[in-house]
Amino acid sequence: MTRFPVTPGSIFLDKLGISYVKHLYDYQRKGSDIAAEGLGVDLHSVVKTLIMQREDNTPFIMLMHGDKEVSLKELARQIGAKNVLTSEVKDAQKHTGYMVGGISPFGSKKRMPIYAEKTILSLQKLYINGGLRGFIFEMEPNELVKAINPIFVNVSR
Repeated sequence: MTRFPVTPGSIFLDKLGISYVKHLYDYQRKGSDIAAEGLGVDLHSVVKTLIMQREDNTPFIMLMHGDKEVSLKELARQIGAKNVLTSEVKDAQKHTGYMVGGISPFGSKKRMPIYAEKTILSLQKLYINGGLRGFIFEMEPNELVKAINPIFVNVSR
């Protein structure tokens, strides 16, 4: 029987009674393509957790399909910011308490607004980081919404 790690993310989901499945894969380097390959799933259904910030350095979380990029200009426009950028590694780790390559939107150290690409809702299942490198949660989009109630945006390219 596989022993799965316990992370702030799994504790967070368990407390809320969220339905999800835990997966481990051999982590070589960060990247949703590596996770998709390790799990044998489509890259589009792997959701990456990006730590970003507004022009005033206010951090937020952005959830995006593994095979898509975020249009920074469109994201800034949709969330009412002058501009947005990806956080530095040290800042992302400080805000979340997770290592880059293992950042989860669940149970992060600092409470931050969470935005998500709207098309994530059309996935049958999604695969999202569980808080450690090589540790992934599989869930239905409605469970993600129940857990974190993200603000949906259309910013993929």
